[in-house]
Amino acid sequence: MTEAVEYDVVVLGGGPAGENVADRTRAAGLSTALVESELVGGECSYWACVPSKALLRPALARADARRVPGLAAAIEGPLDTGAVLAHRDWWTGNWKDDGQIGWLDSIGADLYRGHGRLYGERKVSVTSPEGEHHVLLARQAVVLATGTRALVPDLPGVAEARPWTSREATSAQAAPGRLAVVGGSVVAVEMATAWQALGSRVTVLARGPRLLPRMEPFAGELVAEALREAGAEVRTDTAVESVVRDGPTGPVTLLLAGGDTVEADEVLFATGRSPRTEDIGLDTVGLEPGGWLTVGEDCRVTGKDWLYAVGDVNHRALLTHQGKYQARIVGAVIAARAAGDPVDTTPWGPHTATADIKALPQVVFTDPEAASVGLTLAEAERAGHRVRAVDHDLGSVTGAGLHAHGYHGRARAVVDLDREVLLGVTFVGPGVSELLHSATVAVAAEVPLARLWHAVPAFPTISEVWLRLLETYRG
Repeated sequence: MTEAVEYDVVVLGGGPAGENVADRTRAAGLSTALVESELVGGECSYWACVPSKALLRPALARADARRVPGLAAAIEGPLDTGAVLAHRDWWTGNWKDDGQIGWLDSIGADLYRGHGRLYGERKVSVTSPEGEHHVLLARQAVVLATGTRALVPDLPGVAEARPWTSREATSAQAAPGRLAVVGGSVVAVEMATAWQALGSRVTVLARGPRLLPRMEPFAGELVAEALREAGAEVRTDTAVESVVRDGPTGPVTLLLAGGDTVEADEVLFATGRSPRTEDIGLDTVGLEPGGWLTVGEDCRVTGKDWLYAVGDVNHRALLTHQGKYQARIVGAVIAARAAGDPVDTTPWGPHTATADIKALPQVVFTDPEAASVGLTLAEAERAGHRVRAVDHDLGSVTGAGLHAHGYHGRARAVVDLDREVLLGVTFVGPGVSELLHSATVAVAAEVPLARLWHAVPAFPTISEVWLRLLETYRG
């Protein structure tokens, strides 16, 4: 019979959110076990944020250089695809997690490799790849941080066509001659940008009327325009009905609604994510397997005072930085409860997650970059706010013009007219990702516009757009 091992906290899932929970609970002196079925560091480190940005950075740097007088003529010829892929491999540790294991050791957390499942209150069983069985008991809490996987639509021929998902798109060892990208959101446009720059002929097939549907409309419009200028074909209002691959390694043919076809060497489906909850024992504690987990603002699973869910799996915000934020909240809650301290759950307290709903920042690393925080104009109106959108042409800002010849971009601030605070901000243009944290502070802290006048942007920087937005608002 397998002997049970007791810990204060057991964390199921070793991605960024799970790692941050372990870090916080160990810092509080609580014994912690981390269970991971693949690589410690999770999707972000090996198949998402890190490798995708390693692929995109050379493309964006080249695009920026081509807009600088005196430098543009020196930037000729294609990117060195082999060097870019090698650099990407270095950032992923060649898909080995030795560095993350060393970090876990340094904080004193125990790692259990294998598939973990709940089997009752505060109980987790782990089956290792070698078939070994471990039983872990949690004195204080179990935290679910199992994340999501790519969702591929159930179309005729899809399984036989062996399509790319985000994992293959970020780990491929060569650029396909022709790449069809099905989808219009972040993964779709980022991977279209990267592989077009690395030599693929890219076709983007978006079901909806525009790219980046969750951002302001002009963000998708400017990104689509730039993709077309780079040589990609972008089709909106386009549905894929079936997929056929010619033999084991032959080309892929996509049949579109209306009868058109697209042929490619590889097809990437970037059509959403689904929660990894179908086989983690939710049924043993009265929860439904396979769905998203509902949590309160302290990230405790509804109806379970010992069970928490952080990161993608709770569906509050499918972004690495927000999962890590939730993890810090959960670590503070567990530590306070273990110590018998009162848990402050006021809206702005240290044990309450608010920023993953009210001040959600995101950057799309395309050329141009698209960066946003908070609500879009349409979202604010639907929520019943009395608002005004304040727009400004980023290209007219001196700092932007110096940054790149012919700078093309746009900024929007969504103002709550009753309180005169910002509900949302969007920037689209080269280099705008570094503007986003200032916007996040303004939205999260609800800084009055009258006070923002005294936050003076340095001249000549792109941040001068803040002054121009305020001037436009005042008229």
